[in-house]
Amino acid sequence: MKETILLVGHGSRDEEGNVEVEEFATYWQSKHPDWRIEVCWIEHAAVLPDAGLDRAARDSDRVIVMPLILNAAGHVKMELPEYIQQARARFPRVQFLLGRHLGVDERLLKLVRMRIHSAMVNMDMPDPKNTGIILLGRGSSDMAANGEVAKMARWLFETTRHDLVDAAFTGITDPRLETVVARQVKLGAMQVIVAPYYLFTGRLIKRIHKQVERMTRQYPHIAFGLAGYLGINDRVVEVLETRLEEVRSQSVSMLECDGCRVREIAREHEAGHHC
Repeated sequence: MKETILLVGHGSRDEEGNVEVEEFATYWQSKHPDWRIEVCWIEHAAVLPDAGLDRAARDSDRVIVMPLILNAAGHVKMELPEYIQQARARFPRVQFLLGRHLGVDERLLKLVRMRIHSAMVNMDMPDPKNTGIILLGRGSSDMAANGEVAKMARWLFETTRHDLVDAAFTGITDPRLETVVARQVKLGAMQVIVAPYYLFTGRLIKRIHKQVERMTRQYPHIAFGLAGYLGINDRVVEVLETRLEEVRSQSVSMLECDGCRVREIAREHEAGHHC
């Protein structure tokens, strides 16, 4: 069976972020030179899902769509299944499968902790007891997606010596970064590390840099550190390969057909019905 893996990034208005997705795909391909890996993005990029699916389906018997996305919201739950359903009509002889997003995973937790540790080293290793951590996610209108960020923040609290660990979001939902910084300062934080819970760079990462610079001026008595985003890393690859194996072994809990039910629930909610 000729199989193609279609890696789907979120997409960024900042081209650097899209380039990093391509670099990640190249890095992953180097580990499996016999695999065929294609790339597309959900938005803000040259190759969108329709074009990506068409490219992947050519000379393929099976296409496995793998979301390179941390937290599943409408893009993964509703849009990708719709794109796949349309691709089935265009390529009736090709099998299309949808894998899970990366989600909350202990390997990603270790990677976030590594990024925070590097920030602590850059600050000359202050006392973690009075060094607040703010895990900063993208933010979504999907409660489950925001809950995954909150869950990762809780895991950080459980596995580190930091007394103050909170989740915040760059947009769409609350709390925002500035609100959480003010709260941690009131609770006695002497240092604050902002840890972007993002895979790759982009416009929002650059905005976070500016926000941290501004808060450094607003709170001159507080030392601020900025951890790196996750980036191209073997731990991300390991989680992605686990999600891929779930699809290949048919053990994944959310295949493409599940997305159809998610869409139905969303439509019922919009119509004023209770699920």
